[in-house]
Amino acid sequence: MDILSERLLLRPYNDNDLDFLESLLTNPDIMQYIGSGQTRDKEGVRRFLEWIYHTYSLNTNYGLKLILEKGSNKRIGHAGLVPQIINEKEEIEIGYWISQEYWGRGFATEVARGLMEYGKNKLNIGKMIALIQKDNMASQKVAKKIGMQLEREIILNGKDVFVYYC
Repeated sequence: MDILSERLLLRPYNDNDLDFLESLLTNPDIMQYIGSGQTRDKEGVRRFLEWIYHTYSLNTNYGLKLILEKGSNKRIGHAGLVPQIINEKEEIEIGYWISQEYWGRGFATEVARGLMEYGKNKLNIGKMIALIQKDNMASQKVAKKIGMQLEREIILNGKDVFVYYC
């Protein structure tokens, strides 16, 4: 397990985490600002887990990993450095989803800051981005809190998306 911050650990997904992933991907409040905004069915959840595993096979430092609260080891979301293709250019996204019952406790900011520092200091990534849908004010605040700046606006999956960078 990787220590991410004072309160959080990250670990890779495994097949035993399928129910937790399903709890994220079937929650309309969580999915509202993710991709097309649609929840997933069981087959969609399985395909998403396979995509996560695929990112691990490309680089073990990349991909969405479970966020665990230290001490309790409760799964509170997932986050990671995620390869994305934006306008035919590969970018590394700081991505994070927090389970709804843990919203408002500073976990998103903490995990995003930890990933940014890890990417810069351990992986020597020169530039990272955050893809944040225009109406997602909470994630925009997180990006600004960790020092990211708005670079541009794009259309992604039919949605207006801000590209923040650091």
